Amino acid sequence: MAKRKTKTKKSTTKKLKAPSFKLSSQQKLVFGSFLVIFGIVLCIAFVSFFFTGEIDQSALSDFSSRDTKAENWLSKSGAWLSDFFIQKGFGIASFIFSGLIFLSGVYVLMDLPKSKLRKHWFWGTLIVLWLSVIFGFFAHKNDILGGTVGFEINAFLQDFIGKIGTILLLLFGLITYLAIRFKVTFESILKLFKSAKKDIKDEFSDLKDETFVPVDNALSDEAEAIKAAFEIPLEKKEPVVKKAPKVVKEPPVKLEVAPETKVEEPEIEIKVEETAEELSETDNLANKLVEDFGQFDPTLELSNYQFPPLELLKKYDTEGITINQEELEENKNRIVDTLSNYKIGIASIKATIGPTVTLYEIVPEAGIRISKIKNLEDDIALSLSALGIRIIAPIPGKGTIGIEVPNKNATIVSMHSAISSKKFQSSKMQLPIALGKTISNETFVVDLAKMPHLLMAGATGQGKSVGLNAVLTSLLYKKHPAEVKFILVDPKKVELTLYNHIERHYLAKLPDSEEAIITDNTKVINTLNSLCIEMDNRYELLKNAMCRNIAEYNAKFKARKLNPNDGHQFLPYIVLVVDEFADLIMTAGKEVETPIARLAQLARAIGIHLIIATQRPSVNVITGIIKANFPARIAFRVTSKIDSRTILDGSGADQLIGRGDMLYTQGNDMIRIQCAFVDTPEVERITDYIGAQKAYPDAYLLPEYVGEESGTSLDIDIEDRDKLFKEAAVVLVTAQQGSASLLQRKLKLGYNRAGRLIDQLESAGIVGPFEGSKARQVLIPDLVALDAHLENEKL
Repeated sequence: MAKRKTKTKKSTTKKLKAPSFKLSSQQKLVFGSFLVIFGIVLCIAFVSFFFTGEIDQSALSDFSSRDTKAENWLSKSGAWLSDFFIQKGFGIASFIFSGLIFLSGVYVLMDLPKSKLRKHWFWGTLIVLWLSVIFGFFAHKNDILGGTVGFEINAFLQDFIGKIGTILLLLFGLITYLAIRFKVTFESILKLFKSAKKDIKDEFSDLKDETFVPVDNALSDEAEAIKAAFEIPLEKKEPVVKKAPKVVKEPPVKLEVAPETKVEEPEIEIKVEETAEELSETDNLANKLVEDFGQFDPTLELSNYQFPPLELLKKYDTEGITINQEELEENKNRIVDTLSNYKIGIASIKATIGPTVTLYEIVPEAGIRISKIKNLEDDIALSLSALGIRIIAPIPGKGTIGIEVPNKNATIVSMHSAISSKKFQSSKMQLPIALGKTISNETFVVDLAKMPHLLMAGATGQGKSVGLNAVLTSLLYKKHPAEVKFILVDPKKVELTLYNHIERHYLAKLPDSEEAIITDNTKVINTLNSLCIEMDNRYELLKNAMCRNIAEYNAKFKARKLNPNDGHQFLPYIVLVVDEFADLIMTAGKEVETPIARLAQLARAIGIHLIIATQRPSVNVITGIIKANFPARIAFRVTSKIDSRTILDGSGADQLIGRGDMLYTQGNDMIRIQCAFVDTPEVERITDYIGAQKAYPDAYLLPEYVGEESGTSLDIDIEDRDKLFKEAAVVLVTAQQGSASLLQRKLKLGYNRAGRLIDQLESAGIVGPFEGSKARQVLIPDLVALDAHLENEKL
């Protein structure tokens, strides 16, 4: 039944497809003809206006009367159009509009690409405006030269920058237009002046030759030379060739104008042709592949995957907001009485009812200090006999003071209501999460990709595990298995075990792990370090693809612009969820904190996001490094103000009422939310539904990580040693520090190879055995001793 319902949903979405506005051939003929004729009509009306415009002014005042006649060649319509465009509009520059409309009709009739037409309209409109202003500079009031628009703009400009400033502004507009539209540069202007100067010089020299050659007596010797040259026999050609250029004056007449004009022609061609649209060979190949096979679809392997239906989530009878008018009135009167006892007057009060809390917004009378109301928090709580009174003074963005009072009968916010909300269903976020509902009863949806990491903290039993389930459920309802992978760390071993059913769909693990959900602390360290390798590998892929983030990379890969043979692949988002982070810090300490901090600082751009939950929000667990890289934080109820400040950098979490009541902040204002409740049976139904479908052969495998503790002191054959064995020995002896990370940095190696080199150096007696988090001891004091040691070893 669930599958049938999903099919009916798909069919309804197809029916609601947006209508296409593409014109048919008949519609193009009608619309194009209309535009062509309308352009001609405007041109005729405009031309006629210059002869009949003054006469037709009286006809325009009584346009609706049939007795009124106009002298315009197109009668009253022509007179009205011309008056509107020329007199009241842009003056004689309005002729360009008629040309643009005519051109639009031609484009529609001939089905030409509309991108060039949009350019014509854009630049044409700018030219109309510029001409109107420049003509208006020389025009008088109501002159048709620049129209009303040109005259008024000139009047405005001259009031502020004067006539000289207006001329300079118009000149700047012309220069900007020529530079952008026709790609004119200062060098091309210099070339133009040089060519014009050369042409004038050549013409002047030609004129000088033609004028003075016949009458100048100084040329008689040359004439004699010409005569003698023509009398020389044909065998003696050399003297003729040498003297002819001097007499005929060939060099100035060598058509130097033609090369100059040819230099200008390519510039004109560049202006017309859109050279920026030329694609590289790779792009052309990618476009051809997309045309033949379509864009790459990462969901193709599990193309029949069905998202879990909403029916798997439970609805509650107590859902929805119930307004108790007596309770509202009673609380309002008690707040007013308490404040009046301390001589604090209230101008107005308004109530906003939420699922568990009602917000009373009060506007105090003038002269009342806000701090005075803030200090009465405990007194108001006493008068209302309520748990968890919270005063917001003032409410950000409003001129009011907020008093949050818990409802006597709280309503449950179900996960069903949050997931089925329009805000979540229509969200275009990368990783949408429906956390619950705000005081104004709106579904609160955030994007984990924008956070980019989330810190959850609160006392035991206040809703952290439910919050984690709400996050995971939101992503399961929105993202395909090919788009997101989860790494789940559960030291308690019972909170996240239900997600084992979706291991081959959504989970990621180490290659040698049997179970995807990590419960052993040693495996947590290896997984975090493996995730750091994955991060480095992804950054290398982004660098080779010249992309800044995972969204750009995946878009490029889908468009088939990245070759899988070069190691490129579609990158899913990876979400690391750590429950009980305090337990990991206690047992592993820096070995966990260091990779967590590194991932938090760098992993945002390549789609790795962290969600960390802890029940002990102390400064030992939530350190400064963690807080600096986790701007998005959720605080459930805590017992003291100190814990609240540790999580949120402010008070408020100590005044929550528990059972999913939480404060969310992303570095700015705090928002009070009632977390959506998802119970264990609901999670079980969802994971069973997903697990029953076709899955990938295995979970998403992370890169292999070999820690230093895996090294052995077994003898390794000299022939099997790495080629970089001696270089590695020199590096460690020089630094007197035996660590694999040093070899990685100095020799630019991977984790595995550096680990093997350390094992080989240990077997050769150069470094000592593994000593926990410390670097290994280097047993060779200097390079001379190293050479001697290696020589003895060979013997």
